Amino acid sequence: MVNPNENSEIVRMELANRLFFRLYQCANMLHKTGTRAVEDEGLTTQQWAVLGALSRPEAEGGMSVGDLARYLMVSRQNLSGLISRMERDGHVHSTPDGRDRRSKRIQMTDTGREVWVVQARPKIHAYYAQVLADFSIGDITHSLHYLLKLLDNMKRLDTEEEPAPQAVE
Repeated sequence: MVNPNENSEIVRMELANRLFFRLYQCANMLHKTGTRAVEDEGLTTQQWAVLGALSRPEAEGGMSVGDLARYLMVSRQNLSGLISRMERDGHVHSTPDGRDRRSKRIQMTDTGREVWVVQARPKIHAYYAQVLADFSIGDITHSLHYLLKLLDNMKRLDTEEEPAPQAVE
């Protein structure tokens, strides 16, 4: 005889597998179709995320590389190459952080702000409108709610798995 609890756990894991695979597919399609939406501006979805983060009022004075990496939930190493390319293209510039000279502070340049506000953001809004065309406000709200729940659980898991700092002798 099959234990109903075992069966429900099997169903739960099959659904979880489908859910996470769909998230993976969505992330890949966001990168592909989102980049296509802003490629004429010379941007990728990663660069769009950086400019979006730096355009927020609370980031007006720029952000440290560490804070930007934490906000975007990427490694400093991945962000470093991205920032270098964006500096080369004139979208951002880095300066020594006044609080910690070893750290850099990243700010959007005037050129980067022009690209973001005038060129990219209208195309991003059009992209959102197309992708969410058959979503109601309620659908969007519920989707956001569940994605935030998943993200909170993943952050908790990430924090639990971080190794404890080693004492320096």
